[in-house]
Amino acid sequence: MSAGTNAAESLQPSEPGEVQIGRALLSVSDKAGIVEFARGLADLGIEIISTGGTAAALADAGLTVRTITDLTGFPEIMDGRVKTLHPKLYAGLLAVRNDEQHIEAAHEQEVEPVDLVCVNLYPFERTAATRGVSDAEVIENIDIGGPTMIRAAAKNFAFAAPITSPASYDAILDELRSSERRLSLQTRESLASEAFAYTARYDTAITRWFQERNEDFPPLLLRAFERQLELPYGENPHQRAAFYTQVGARAHVLSQVAQLNGKQLSFNNLLDLDAARQLLSEFVVPACVIVKHNNPCGVAVGSTTLEAYQRAFACDPLSAFGGVIVMNRRVDRLTAEALLGQFVEVVLARGYDDDALELLATKPNLRVMDDRERRLDIKLEQAFRQVIGGLLVQDRDTSNEERDDMQVVSTRRPTEEEWSQMLFAWRICKHVKSNAIVLAKDGATIGLGAGQMSRVDSVRIALEKSQTDPAGAVMASDAFFPFADGPEIALDQGITAIIQPGGSIRDPQIVEAVDNAGAAMVFTNRRHFRH
Repeated sequence: MSAGTNAAESLQPSEPGEVQIGRALLSVSDKAGIVEFARGLADLGIEIISTGGTAAALADAGLTVRTITDLTGFPEIMDGRVKTLHPKLYAGLLAVRNDEQHIEAAHEQEVEPVDLVCVNLYPFERTAATRGVSDAEVIENIDIGGPTMIRAAAKNFAFAAPITSPASYDAILDELRSSERRLSLQTRESLASEAFAYTARYDTAITRWFQERNEDFPPLLLRAFERQLELPYGENPHQRAAFYTQVGARAHVLSQVAQLNGKQLSFNNLLDLDAARQLLSEFVVPACVIVKHNNPCGVAVGSTTLEAYQRAFACDPLSAFGGVIVMNRRVDRLTAEALLGQFVEVVLARGYDDDALELLATKPNLRVMDDRERRLDIKLEQAFRQVIGGLLVQDRDTSNEERDDMQVVSTRRPTEEEWSQMLFAWRICKHVKSNAIVLAKDGATIGLGAGQMSRVDSVRIALEKSQTDPAGAVMASDAFFPFADGPEIALDQGITAIIQPGGSIRDPQIVEAVDNAGAAMVFTNRRHFRH
């Protein structure tokens, strides 16, 4: 019998944080590092109890392992579904060791103390995300005994210690070696916090799997978020910030993205990258999107990456200063040279030629991001907006109205070229903050009005921003025009076609103004507010 076993043969009185680890239960699904950890415990004279596959792995490594059956007097049954669910184990984990009644009860029932549990759970998240997996297989990966052991040890952290991550093994062994097999209260409380977060994430994943089969807006919305990055600061330097990814999300703003150059991404960079990537996803042909303060200030398609960038930049060179630029094609040296002609915060593209990357690397602060996402039709999560004390939840606005679903309301029908430009502008419009106005010509934006309280002001701003004669361009509006003044201002500047949802009580007057100008107008019958 080991020294550890002698020390832990019966439950002894102890004060919080003073328990000397004598017995540890190891039962893990992820076996990375577990043999080394168990060997470290054994070298300290700590008795090891284990179950199923973990016990087999430790025994194969030459370690002496006591079975859970030997501890509880009850066999593992039902294909391992029942193996740790026994009062003797939980009494050994939950006993308050400076409570005389608990000590007495433990002695009466011959309860052996368990001082440490090392448990990680069945891979439910990975299994549920596997393509083609059966419901039965997913359900079989719902761990019952594991979370119960973790929670018991975490609740009683003053006297028992839960370990849930292989990343903790080395630090735990170091502390046990330096403190005569003791763990400080600070360490114990930290482990308990990690343990409850771990089981909460696990239960959230299970709840979500069941809910998504039946409900889009369940009565209780559960999500878990995992810290991905600590950010230098938030929207402003005095605000602390971090980036969290939603556990189980199919994609996020940095999924399949590698940073090849530059300083750390900021809070505002991530906001702008998110807006830019969502807008860029609207296009299959070579395209470029330039975003500043969460609004596009230039969007264009072209025959090459360079042409798309140059045409997007031409829309509003002043606003593009310090912007985020994303492209859906590879960057060559010529495009890199053009990019270095302006101040850029972030560039994201689908790969870079070696000479282009060398050139961009001459700007040490320029964040160069490589978009390696090649999955098609990724289903995005619902959109969340935080408000004081709560969340607003909605479906993402991913709809793209087709030409056949739209209604020509003017006397003159749009030409094919006008149709092409209107559909281009309409795709962009839903990504511009309301009230949104987009002017477009030849596959490029020439003016954008965003975030105004008055729609007519957005029209004026879009026209004023235009670096190109708007004559012959088209205009898109994310919602209906309440009055004819906005369209009239644009028509006076030579706009030939307008696309908008329609639905105003003054639609007849607006259509009349369009007809009087000899222009064309299309109703989409769907708006695209973005607040």
